[in-house]
Amino acid sequence: MTLEKLRLGDFDISGLRDGYFFLDGGAMFGVVPKTLWEQKYPADSKNRIKLALNSVLIRTPHALVLVETGIGTKIDQKFRGIYCVEKDPGLLPSLSRLGLGPEDIDFVVNTHLHFDHCGGNTFRNEKGQVVPTFPRARYVIQKGEWEWAKHPSEREKSSYIGENFLPLEGYGLLELVEGNSQITEGVEVVLSPGHTPRHQSVKVSSRGQTLFYLGDLVPTSAHIRLSYIMSYDLFPLETLETKRKFYQQATEEDWVLAFVHDPQYYFGKVGKKNNKYEFVAL
Repeated sequence: MTLEKLRLGDFDISGLRDGYFFLDGGAMFGVVPKTLWEQKYPADSKNRIKLALNSVLIRTPHALVLVETGIGTKIDQKFRGIYCVEKDPGLLPSLSRLGLGPEDIDFVVNTHLHFDHCGGNTFRNEKGQVVPTFPRARYVIQKGEWEWAKHPSEREKSSYIGENFLPLEGYGLLELVEGNSQITEGVEVVLSPGHTPRHQSVKVSSRGQTLFYLGDLVPTSAHIRLSYIMSYDLFPLETLETKRKFYQQATEEDWVLAFVHDPQYYFGKVGKKNNKYEFVAL
């Protein structure tokens, strides 16, 4: 059974799921041959693989921190059809099962602003207005990512949907940071570039224990190998070196890792065998 909750020092960590969607398997694994990656993720007739939309809730003695908000509820039928979106269970129902509502969240962290990571930042109310989903939260985003998302290139224009993040500024909930920054005691954002220039991960530390939410640096447990890098990454060689840097520390300090798109594992670890990094289930 997949581990959905864990205790990290004085903190409680919960895996939440906004649902699932499908992306092209070849794009997800880049130069890795299909004969290798399909052993872990069998493709459908259109070469698509099923991916999860995983968030993490960090409950500290001082704050509730939500990392990622999935695709959200603003999607239309065309979008739902293209990506075969399955809203099961949904982010807010997942929170509700923990006895929490949107108004309880103190901080929301987006690793970056692609639609599958921040779509739940906002929702359309009964008047048709796009408003923040978490009305008290500070939304923590890298300033460089914010500027990049507002002026995307043709290559990634479809990945950035303005209504997922632009309204936050008008409601005074936007918190732009530059580089590694502490969000609240024991929780910090750490630059992990490669997928986008200012992609950030989340490092959680308590009583000598560490959890590291990888974001799209390592989207699934199958991407642990250094060369398993998505075609979606703008700077794949930078992704490679970023992975190498964090893996060294993660193995030395026995970090728990959290995966954003793995449909089976919220959490795991990285080990090293025969000079190759590999996924280790908890």
